[in-house]
Amino acid sequence: MKSIIAERSEAIAEQAPSVRWALASLSLSMLLPSLGTSIANVGLPSLGQAFDAAFQDVQWIVLAYLLAITTLIVSVGRLGDITGRRRLLLIGILLFTLASVLCGVAPTLWLMIAARAGQGLGAAIMMALTMAFVGETVPKERTGSAMGLLGTMSAIGTALGPSLGGLLIAGLGWPAIFLVNVPLGVLTFFLAYRHLPADVSKGKTDRKGFDMAGTLLLALTLSAYALAMTIGHGRFGQLNIALLSAAVFGTGLFVFAEARAASPLIQLTVFRNRVLTASLVMNALVSTVMMATLVVAPFYLSHALGLNQTFVGIVMSIGPVISILSGVPAGRLVDRLDAPFVVVAGLLAMAAASVAMAVLPGISGYIAAIAMLTPGYQLFQAANNTAVMTDVRPDQRGVISGMLNLSRNLGLITGASVMGAVFAFSSGTPDITAADPEAIASGMQTTFAVAAALVIAALAIVAGTYRRRTNPKAHDRRPV
Repeated sequence: MKSIIAERSEAIAEQAPSVRWALASLSLSMLLPSLGTSIANVGLPSLGQAFDAAFQDVQWIVLAYLLAITTLIVSVGRLGDITGRRRLLLIGILLFTLASVLCGVAPTLWLMIAARAGQGLGAAIMMALTMAFVGETVPKERTGSAMGLLGTMSAIGTALGPSLGGLLIAGLGWPAIFLVNVPLGVLTFFLAYRHLPADVSKGKTDRKGFDMAGTLLLALTLSAYALAMTIGHGRFGQLNIALLSAAVFGTGLFVFAEARAASPLIQLTVFRNRVLTASLVMNALVSTVMMATLVVAPFYLSHALGLNQTFVGIVMSIGPVISILSGVPAGRLVDRLDAPFVVVAGLLAMAAASVAMAVLPGISGYIAAIAMLTPGYQLFQAANNTAVMTDVRPDQRGVISGMLNLSRNLGLITGASVMGAVFAFSSGTPDITAADPEAIASGMQTTFAVAAALVIAALAIVAGTYRRRTNPKAHDRRPV
C-alpha cells in the first residue's frame, strides 16, 4: 500500500512542472491577444500622421483586428475540435507573430489593416483554444484557479497596453508597438510546442467535416452586427439599421442551415443545456456593463469632476490593477466553493457597484464603486467559465470556448454602442464634450442605473437556471 502511495506521489510530482509550464504557455496565449487589442489604440494618432490618413480610416487598424476575432472565434474553436487543438494553436501563435512583423514594416495603411486582420485571426485561434486546453492540462479540482489565472493575464494585457505603447512610441516609434509581440510570440510558440499535450490521432471514420457554409454565414452575420454597433458611434442611421436587419436575417438563415447540416458548426442541441445558454447570456450582459465604465468614465472624470488627463489616467488604471490582483484569488475561491455560488456573489458585487456608481458622488464614490465592480467581475468570469467548461465533452471544448469568448465580445461591442447612446441621451446633448457637468453627472446616474438593471437580469437568469438544476426531474446537467 505504501509503495502504491509513493509511486502516485512521484507521478504527481513529475506532472506538476509539466502542468506549470503548460499553464505558462496558455497564460501567454491569453496575454498576447489582449495586449494586441489595447496597445494599438494608443498608437492611432501616430499612425494617422505616419500614413497621412484621416481618423475614420486609421480606426480600421483597430476595427479589423476586433472584427476578425469576433467573426471567426467560434469557427476556429470548432476547427480545433476537428483537426487537433495543439496543432491549430501553434498555427495561431505563428500567424499572430508573423502578422505582427508585417504590421511593424507595413508601408501603406491598407497593408497594415490587412496585417491586423491576420493578427486578429491568430488572436481568435489563441483565445478560443486557450480555455479549451485547460480541461486537458489541469486537474478538474484546479479548473477555477486556472480560469482565474487566465483572467488575470487578460487583464494584464489590457492594462499594460496603453502605458507600454506610449513608452515604445516615444522611444522607438510606432512600429515597436507591433514588433514587441514578436519575442513574446516566439516564447509562447516554444512553450506550447514543448509542454502542451499532443493531439489524439483520429481515424478517418472519426473525423467530421468542417461546416464551411455555416462558417461563412456566421462570419457575415457577426460582421453585420459588429459594424451596425460601431459605425456612427452609437448614432443609428439608415446604414446601421440596414446592417442590423441583415444581422437578424443572417441569424435566422444560420439557424436554418445548421439544423440541416451533416456536421454543423454549432450543434443547436447544445442550447438545450440551460447552464450553457444562461452562461452565454449572462456573459454578454456583464460585458455590456463593464464596457460602460470605459465609455462613460473618461467624460465623467474629466468634464464632471474636472480632473486633468494625467489624473484621469491614474484613476482609470485602478480598475485594471484591482482586476490583476483579484483574478487568481477569484479562481481559487471557485475551486473551494460551488461555481454557482461564486457566480451569484460576483453578480451581487457588480449590482451593488453599479448602484454605487449611480448614487455616490465625487472621485471617492467612483473609486469605491470600481473597487467593488472589478473583483465582482473577476469572480463572475472565473466561476462562469468554470461552470461551463468543466462538463464539456472533449470534442466540443474548442467550439464552446469560442462561444464564451464570442458572447463576451458581443457584449463589449453592444456596450460601447448602446451604453454610449444611453449616456449621450440622458446627458441631453449629442456632443458630450459640450455638456455641462450637471448634465454629465445625470447621464452617469442613468447609465449605471441601466447597468444595475442588466446585472439584476443576470441574477434572475442564474437563479432560474440553478433552481431548475436542483429539481430532480431536470436533466440539464448532462455534458454539453
